[in-house]
Amino acid sequence: MGKATILVTGGAGYVGSHVAGELLAKQYHVVVYDRNAVPEGLKAREQRDLLNSVQADLADRPALEAALSRFEPKAAIHLAGDISVGESVEDPAKYYGNNIAAGLNLLEALVEHGVQRLVFSSSAAVYGMPQAVPIPEDHPTAPINPYGRTKCMFEHILRDFDAAYGLRSISMRYFNAAGADPSAEIGEAHDPETHLVPLILQVPLGMRNSIAIYGTDYPTRDGTCVRDYIHVSDLAAAHILALEALLDGCPSDVFNLGNGDGHTVREVIAAAEKVVGSPIKAVETQRRAGDPPRLVASSGKAVKQLGWQPRYGELESIIQTAWRWHRRQAGQE
Repeated sequence: MGKATILVTGGAGYVGSHVAGELLAKQYHVVVYDRNAVPEGLKAREQRDLLNSVQADLADRPALEAALSRFEPKAAIHLAGDISVGESVEDPAKYYGNNIAAGLNLLEALVEHGVQRLVFSSSAAVYGMPQAVPIPEDHPTAPINPYGRTKCMFEHILRDFDAAYGLRSISMRYFNAAGADPSAEIGEAHDPETHLVPLILQVPLGMRNSIAIYGTDYPTRDGTCVRDYIHVSDLAAAHILALEALLDGCPSDVFNLGNGDGHTVREVIAAAEKVVGSPIKAVETQRRAGDPPRLVASSGKAVKQLGWQPRYGELESIIQTAWRWHRRQAGQE
C-alpha cells in the first residue's frame, strides 16, 4: 500500500513542480492539476507510476470534479494563481478572478469530495509595509497591492472554511523563491519573467541587454529594495512537512518561510556576477508601484514546529543552482 494521493494545483509551475518532485521522491502519488503541461524535467523524475496530471483551469468546475472523483486525493497543495505584484496593480480583475474566485471553486469542490486538508501557497505580501523586521507570523497583515490582498483574503477564507466545514489548512507565507533543483532538471521559467534572479541571469545568457533596478531611493543600505531569498527546494521541503503535519492531525496554522537574511537588489546582482564570472549591466529606473522597501522573514516557527531545516542559506549557492539550470536550458552546459 503506497502513500496517500495528493492534488497539487499549479504543479506544472516553478514552485509547484519542485513540490511535486519532492512528493514523488517521498513516494506520494501526485496529481498535478494545471492549465499548463507538466515539465519534462518533472516527468523524468517520476517512478513507479506515481505521477498523473490534469491539464485544466481551476475555474473549470466539471474538470475539477472529474479529477477529484477519479483520483480521490487525501489532501491538496494549492499553488495555482498569478504572482506578479506589478501586473496585479495594472490588472486587479485578473488577480481577483484567478486567485480568489478560482481558488474558492477549488475549496468548494474539496469540501464536496470530503478532502479536509490543504496547504496553501501564501506570500510575505500579506504584511505590506512591515512595522518590524524580521517579520513574525503575528505581525499585522496590511497588504499594499492587489496580489497581496488576494493572498490575505484567501487566508481569511481558509479560516472560515475550517470553522464551517472542517477544512484544515496551513498557509505558507514565503518570501522570494529562487534557485533550481540541484539536478538541473526543473527550474524557473515564467512567461513573461518577473523574478529578479532569472532576469539577472538572462543578461549573461545574451537574452537581454541589462537588468533594471526599480528604485534607488528606498530607505535601505544602498537605496534598493531588500528581499529575503529562499531556495525553491527548501520551500518544497517545507510544504511536505506542512502536509504531513496536517495528515498527522495538527490544526490550521500559518508559517513564514525565508532565510532570515535580506539582500538588496544591488547585492543580488553582485552575487550573480561572482557566480557567472563576468559583469552584469544594470540600468536604474523608477520605483514600481506596490513594492515595500524591505521584506525579511522570521522563520523560527517553521523550524521549531515543523522541523524545517533550510539547506541553502547562502545567496551565491542559491544563484549557482539557478545558473546551472538556465545554462542547460540555453544549451550552454
